[in-house]
This record gives sequence, structure tokens and C-alpha cells, in this order.
Amino acid sequence: MEHLEKTEHLNQLFSYYGALLTEKQQKYFIHYYHLDLSLQEVAEMFDVSRNAVHDQLNSVEKHLMEFESKLNLLKLSLERKKILDDFEKTKDFKYIEALRKLDE
Repeated sequence: MEHLEKTEHLNQLFSYYGALLTEKQQKYFIHYYHLDLSLQEVAEMFDVSRNAVHDQLNSVEKHLMEFESKLNLLKLSLERKKILDDFEKTKDFKYIEALRKLDE
């Protein structure tokens, strides 16, 4: 996965699961991924080592991936969006039934 794709994917996961992370993990993630600060800048901001920030971000990535593998909220959301897009294009009500099945 390219860096930009990975960043976008992590941001999507964070939008679903960010509240499940510690406050420190949330802050590091936001400063690094949303505000586009470097590891060094985040480290200086929180008065920790660059390595500490790096370790926390790796932990966050691992947690976000684990949450998604168990809960599939992002996957289901993307499936819903695709089904709705297909419905809008075709007006075929089979897509409405597909939406209902997603939530069963």
C-alpha cells in the first residue's frame, strides 16, 4: 500500500475507531496524520522522544487494523455506499434489498 493510500485508509479507520484509542494515541495520530507534522515535531510538542511517537503510531495502526478486522465498520460503510450508488444509477430495487441484507 502506498504511503498516501495507507494514510487515507488509516484516517478512515480513525474516524470509526479513534474514540477507542487512548487520549495520547489520539493526539499523536491527529498531529501526525491530520495536521501533517513530522515525528520530530510531534515529539517536541509533547516533550517525548521521536521513537516514543513512532512506537505509539505503530501501536495505533495495529489497533485500528484489529478493530476493523473484528467489527468491519469501514468495510460495511463502503459496501453501503457502493450499493446506494448502484441504486441511484439504475433505480433497481434489488439494491435496497441488498442494503437490508447488510444489516442482518
